[in-house]
Amino acid sequence: MTPARIIAAVMILGGIAFGALGGEYSTLNWWTLRKQVAEERGAVERLRVEVDSLSGVAKALETDPAVQEKVARESFGMLRPGEIEYRVETGR
Repeated sequence: MTPARIIAAVMILGGIAFGALGGEYSTLNWWTLRKQVAEERGAVERLRVEVDSLSGVAKALETDPAVQEKVARESFGMLRPGEIEYRVETGR
């Protein structure tokens, strides 16, 4: 092999290595960023579903008397006139 071919091969291999591993945005860095973007998109979609669900709950709390009564009874121990509350205590 001539010295010119050796130099050319080294330069080509160096360029490939620099493209894969070097520079500010290397190929490995690009792959990592693509993975992070995919994960973040999944997180955004999960949050979007959760927000939709919570919006439905909020709307029900604002407009549905049955849901309002259920929350008032369960969370605040409220009773209707004439009802009697019974509490069962367990012996721990």
